[in-house]
Amino acid sequence: MHLQKLCVGVDSPESLQERIDYRAEQARLKGNPYEQFHTTRATPKERDAILQGGSLYWIIKGAMQARQTIIDLRTKVCEDGITRCDIVLEPLVIRTERRPRRPFQGWRYLKPDDVPKDLTGCHADEDEMPIEMRTELLELGLL
Repeated sequence: MHLQKLCVGVDSPESLQERIDYRAEQARLKGNPYEQFHTTRATPKERDAILQGGSLYWIIKGAMQARQTIIDLRTKVCEDGITRCDIVLEPLVIRTERRPRRPFQGWRYLKPDDVPKDLTGCHADEDEMPIEMRTELLELGLL
């Protein structure tokens, strides 16, 4: 089981990776260990299924474009008394095929059968073409 979530304030998978790298470097310069996590209000009930190889799929600029492996899900009570969940992530962004997505609040489950393929090697540049062109080429069986 996987999760999907909007990635607000980021323009591309590369800019997300740059942001993660910057935060890791700042922690290193201060002599602190770095752990990347994203805090959400709701805790997934499918914890065990997610921790068996699940990823957080990021929706960037209206399309699912990248993922990060989920390492842990930690529930905590914040200073305001509200229970939240830290989604602990591997600090490596993996580009995926683009999948258009409408905005939503919070996170949503993403079943293993519905995940986009990872883009690697020579296929990583395919994602740069306009989504309409890519969709038509996929329908024609050319990609």
